[in-house]
Amino acid sequence: KAAQFIQNTNIRCAFVSTNSICQGEQVAVVWKPLFDKYGIHIDFAYRTFKWTSESENVAAVHCVIIGFSQTKNHKPKMIYEDDNASTAQNINAYLVDSENIFVESRNTPLCDVPQMITGNRPADGGNLIIEADDYDYFVNYEPKALKYIKPLLGAEEFLKDKRRYCLWLVDITQDEIDSMPLVKQRVEACRQDRLQGANDRKKLAKTPHLFRETINPESRIVFPEVSSALRKYIPIAYINKSIICTNRLKLIPNANLYHFGVLTSNIHMLWTRIVAGYLGTSFDYSIKIVYNNFPWCKPSWQQKRTIEQTAENILIARSKYPSWSLAKLYDEKTMPAKLRKAHEANDEAVMKLYGFDMKMTEAEIVAALMKMYEKIKT
Repeated sequence: KAAQFIQNTNIRCAFVSTNSICQGEQVAVVWKPLFDKYGIHIDFAYRTFKWTSESENVAAVHCVIIGFSQTKNHKPKMIYEDDNASTAQNINAYLVDSENIFVESRNTPLCDVPQMITGNRPADGGNLIIEADDYDYFVNYEPKALKYIKPLLGAEEFLKDKRRYCLWLVDITQDEIDSMPLVKQRVEACRQDRLQGANDRKKLAKTPHLFRETINPESRIVFPEVSSALRKYIPIAYINKSIICTNRLKLIPNANLYHFGVLTSNIHMLWTRIVAGYLGTSFDYSIKIVYNNFPWCKPSWQQKRTIEQTAENILIARSKYPSWSLAKLYDEKTMPAKLRKAHEANDEAVMKLYGFDMKMTEAEIVAALMKMYEKIKT
């Protein structure tokens, strides 16, 4: 309405909003029609800040302030963040100094890289899952089931080394299920639960011994779907097929060390910070928005080998702390110096791959990535 009312006037508007309008899939949906149909431009922006109130039970709301107009004005465009202010040539819908580019949902990667997929949805009413407190009882009562019990990881278990298990009954026969009363009981409970659901869930009642998906590649890089944006790096790791991943994890089957190095670099992190959706102060990592739109370079053999080495050094540095969870390793207050140094070396190698100067600011890197994205996309 404001964009309509200010057409062909010198009126300037400003709104306070939740920061979701500048994140993830909503950016193109909200802003592209305003730019294309009404020709508005952003004059100033206060990037994400936490809403404060004198109320005792104030909700944790993260906001932005955006000022815009339609006709040209000669005042400098300003971006504010915390106590800092900077001028901009152009403020785009992600509230960065860059061209008006919209990162839209896509089903396949922009570049020639492996597909990222989502892990397995149990859709079982909890019946195929064995919680840590129940594990000893279950295997003592049903020792034959041990070969079908696998560790189960969601984002919480992955980041914090929490124990959880599942019945992974792929290729089991009905006779085997019948020979294990406790397993049979759980499978039947899963069937009954699915029969109470919507039509797509009812169809799963035909295979009550299986998760909704049965994805379990030999090896995969694993991303938590949700993780704290307070970390400099999203913790990612290699997981083998002995562990089952839920839909709270994103998987890249059979990815190599080069992919690992680029994805754990500051380059990919800056891209994620700009285009990902957020849940409070946590990333909501999207395959269709973040991963599939990330602009990759074509490395030379030597560049690829260098990044493979720096990536391997990150894994070696982690291995020195076998009792530490990923959450602790990547907490900015507790991150070991050796691990930080390994990441910095990897960052430098990836920066060189992209042809970026180490003196570039984060804003300059983001602007360059967006230009790369737009060039590759077209």
